[in-house]
Amino acid sequence: MIRLHVIDRASRGAYADALAQHHALRRAAAEESGCRTLRAVDAAGRDRFDGEATRYLLAIDEDGQVAAGTRLLPSDAPTLLSEIFPSLADIRGFERGPGTWECTRFFASARFREDRPLSRAAGVVAAGMIEHCLEQGIPRLNLVIETYWIPQMAEIGWNPRPLGLPAISAGVSLCAVTIAMTEEALRATRAAYGVDAPVLARSRPSIPPDRARPGRGLTA
Repeated sequence: MIRLHVIDRASRGAYADALAQHHALRRAAAEESGCRTLRAVDAAGRDRFDGEATRYLLAIDEDGQVAAGTRLLPSDAPTLLSEIFPSLADIRGFERGPGTWECTRFFASARFREDRPLSRAAGVVAAGMIEHCLEQGIPRLNLVIETYWIPQMAEIGWNPRPLGLPAISAGVSLCAVTIAMTEEALRATRAAYGVDAPVLARSRPSIPPDRARPGRGLTA
């Protein structure tokens, strides 16, 4: 079973292997983006916004394999929207403070993508992200996305609210939106992806014996 694990500063040591997988997968996913700025990661799959306060939300299977993920950035620290694309919010603006976070780098591993419009792994991240926000009292998330994602977000019940007009960056149409983290959004997301139960993990994943060797794996 794939569960969503929330990794913060305090738990990163326990997820060393998962985070290494995540950065490699994220680099591959970034290369698929049409926007040069959104592709910008280093050789390890990191960018300038991977900081101490970043939370990583990773969908991990029972074998310790990362299937999909995203990250949350606190809006009172530098983010993609505040530092690179503030003009995308030139109509409504965007809030900065403990009540608002920014979601970036959503990806699903090619190995876990299914021959269907919405993959189970992506659904675990989408539903689990809302579960986490509801638990933590985070009422909304900001996102900078390629504009074609707006109707897809609407279809799964996220009701994205544009913060400004779309703009072209390196030949790609981008926009900034905010999404309310509500019980209604969670119900709609679960229904869209066929997720019928909570997906947040309450403990770190175990590591199979054949992968538990020095220098690799999850350490306490």
